[in-house]
Amino acid sequence: MALGLILVAGVERSAAEDNVKKAAVEGKTSLPVPRFVSLKSDKVNVRKGPSTDQSIVWVFSRAGLPVEVIAESENWRRVRDSEGADGWVFHSLLSARRTVLITPWSKDQASVLLYGSASTSSRVVAELQSGVLGNVLTCDGTWCELSVDDYSGYVQQDQLWGVYKGEEIK
Repeated sequence: MALGLILVAGVERSAAEDNVKKAAVEGKTSLPVPRFVSLKSDKVNVRKGPSTDQSIVWVFSRAGLPVEVIAESENWRRVRDSEGADGWVFHSLLSARRTVLITPWSKDQASVLLYGSASTSSRVVAELQSGVLGNVLTCDGTWCELSVDDYSGYVQQDQLWGVYKGEEIK
């Protein structure tokens, strides 16, 4: 038997596969922390700690909003929003679907351009205001392809909150 493999009921499995299954049973993931996810619901309670016994400190009220998972505790995820506030959310209220906010840090900034291709010399498809929510289709580390309502196109990655600098998403 190869090193690192476990024979269970006549089937070889790697120790890594067993750890992933064990983590899933315990309510933890083998996913990286930190990571971006999005909210599944229009009403998501954010708690002071990882338990329903903990007080609700605020309520998210926008499905699809990107949040950053910064810690895990059993079935709870500590998340941070685009303004830097953090708290605990039950895992089933989060989705792996990637979304972004357009320049949420700059309420007074001029609009961000959505281009037809990953180039500032391509045609402008739309002008996006700060706080607009978009769905991530792909990112190459510099540009992200987004869909925003009935529009799709490319935005420079540094104009988005919900993806990491240089992150690639296929």
